[in-house]
Amino acid sequence: MSGKSDDDRQDTIKEFGDVVNMTPAALKKWLDTDESKSVGQSDGGGESVGHASGRRIIDLQEKKKGDLSDDDVAHMRKVVGYVHRHIKQRPSGDVTDTRWRYSLMNWGHDPKK
Repeated sequence: MSGKSDDDRQDTIKEFGDVVNMTPAALKKWLDTDESKSVGQSDGGGESVGHASGRRIIDLQEKKKGDLSDDDVAHMRKVVGYVHRHIKQRPSGDVTDTRWRYSLMNWGHDPKK
């Protein structure tokens, strides 16, 4: 591996740790709620993309850095991008019970934290 791609990998892992501010336990508990299942886009009425991502994030959080595959790091990059884009769309007012917050929480980020 070249130094550049290794640096990118480390940057992605760090950014993922920065944007994912929910613990695996908190995320597991959240993903079991009706609110979590009520948001996001799904193909054919199945599990939403964000909900599936939340389950994958738990797996990623529980892995050792050295055990992360390139595919894992690619998903981390996707999570970082999603959270950064979504935060910019914050609605005005109290966001506690909004679909906007629920979507972010499916991706492991609670904007109320």
